[in-house]
Amino acid sequence: MADDATHTQDMTVVVTGASGRTGSRVARAARAAGLTVRPASRAQGFDWEDPATWTRSLRGADAAYLVYPSDVGAAAAAEGVGALARQAAGLGVRRLVLLSARGEEQAGAAEEALRTSGADWTVVRAAWFAQNFSEGPLLDGLRRGELVFPAGEVREPFVDVRDIADVVAAALVSGDRYVGRTVEITGPRLLSFREAVAEISAATRTRLTYTPVPARAYGEALTGFGVPPEEAEFLVEVFEGLLDGRNARLTDGVREVLGRAPRDFSDFVREAAAAGTWTA
Repeated sequence: MADDATHTQDMTVVVTGASGRTGSRVARAARAAGLTVRPASRAQGFDWEDPATWTRSLRGADAAYLVYPSDVGAAAAAEGVGALARQAAGLGVRRLVLLSARGEEQAGAAEEALRTSGADWTVVRAAWFAQNFSEGPLLDGLRRGELVFPAGEVREPFVDVRDIADVVAAALVSGDRYVGRTVEITGPRLLSFREAVAEISAATRTRLTYTPVPARAYGEALTGFGVPPEEAEFLVEVFEGLLDGRNARLTDGVREVLGRAPRDFSDFVREAAAAGTWTA
């Protein structure tokens, strides 16, 4: 541990999406681990779609956390992740950690682009975020009393985003321990989306319902709400694969990296409910 502490004293990590759901927590965990954090988001002039904006964020850094906007399985993700990783390696930013999605076949191209970039890479494949219920598009439905979603009765090991952040930070400060490795992380138990909504309902003492719908119907609804057709079609493909039960199993990734159990979904729900997250 002393070597790790010494290593972090002068280590600067670039955090893409630093104001987002995972990036903000990665930045916090990295600072707590003794790293100097360099945020990289639009507020700092960083744009994934414009490689000319990357150099300013990367130059002089030692490591970077990569989270591709919209989705790691998006059509442009492999090209973007590969190009940024190669530029980072060329600038001496050797250590790269990519957030990927557990069970998402479309994410494979971005993972491969990172692996072949010449950088010292780690892939963190995360289960469905617990915080997807409290931040993002699912929140509005819950605040109205109903979650309509194409997950059927599949069970998912929801993972707390704070555990993702802690794993990323640990991978960065652990020397070469996780270089060239893919770490799959999940929460400690399986829950269906119906069961998850029931836990939120109990914690908030409000009547919340879960209505499963086919992925195609969900995609049509997204288009009706103004989501571009190509984006809606991509999400349909992801949900049809990702929510077919392939992820209904637990891993020991969090315990392996952090030496402790992952946070339970009920802990997340209790804290979010106390903060008034689902109050209409």
